[in-house]
Amino acid sequence: MITRRHFTGSAAAAFAAGLGGPLTARAAVNLDVSTILPDGSFHTENAKLYAAEVSKATQAAVRINVHAGGGLGFKGPDHLRAVRDGLVPMADILVSQQVGDEPLYGAESLPFLVNTPEELHVLHKHLRPDLEAAALRHNQRVLYMVPWPTQYFHLKVKSDTVAGLKGVKIRVSDKNSQDMVAALGMSPVLIPWGETIPALASGAISGVVTSSVSGVDGRLWEFVKYVYPTNHTWTCQMVNINLDAMRKLPQAQQDVLVSTARRMEPMFWARTRNVDVESLKRLKEQGMEVVAIPPAMAAELRQRTAPLIEAFVKRVPASRKPIEAYMAEVRRS
Repeated sequence: MITRRHFTGSAAAAFAAGLGGPLTARAAVNLDVSTILPDGSFHTENAKLYAAEVSKATQAAVRINVHAGGGLGFKGPDHLRAVRDGLVPMADILVSQQVGDEPLYGAESLPFLVNTPEELHVLHKHLRPDLEAAALRHNQRVLYMVPWPTQYFHLKVKSDTVAGLKGVKIRVSDKNSQDMVAALGMSPVLIPWGETIPALASGAISGVVTSSVSGVDGRLWEFVKYVYPTNHTWTCQMVNINLDAMRKLPQAQQDVLVSTARRMEPMFWARTRNVDVESLKRLKEQGMEVVAIPPAMAAELRQRTAPLIEAFVKRVPASRKPIEAYMAEVRRS
């Protein structure tokens, strides 16, 4: 159950005194950030780096406190609503998990729509304005977005055919992944990350759809042996702030939040590339085997899941224009 939480601080007195322009105020304002990701996650580290830069730029007048590992009691799918309703002023939100409240947020995680970080940049050129407009409809602003690395299947079984994966129970994080693995004949289990390791330990699932980074975070080598580089989808975390909380800050401090995010986002994207390489190396060092996917298997993965893109566009009409613009630009390049 979501419980009401508030951002802390005594900035209200300073605002009442009319301190709307300077970066500093008579008392600091503290903004809590909720994330389900652990302290070791590079997304959590990004949030802490951002917090440090904001504190520096405002001379500690704005202090952003990152609560990792679900420490504030919110699950991943709760976050868009939690920020919207002011239950927490900021959150690090997995975009694709919010489709129950905003269907458009499933667009970037469609299977095999995006193949490289460069293509993800192209997609965001066309899609991101709509993603940010959707956030505004939910009483919040996107400060920055950072992709996860490419996604993998982490499984107990080894196969060089799609048929060999039939019936495997595998954890997924969002509806697109759920539809994708179902189309492959597997059995998707839609659960938050916090429930994934207990499900593996109990035998309720036999695999996980996730990045190499989360594979390391969850020490998946203790439960599964094989990593399949399917590269089937990309998705982002977005750090959002409640608009009411933001508007209580002097304009100069609001500007710092936005400009700092804009400046640091390219660096965060670069880190995504590095952590994938490092994490996949760590999985192999711990005894996991990277399965080479034969061309015939790769082709069947794409063929079986191809109808899901058009089905999504029909279900979410607002996605058609940006997705078609993206596809046209990628074909030209």
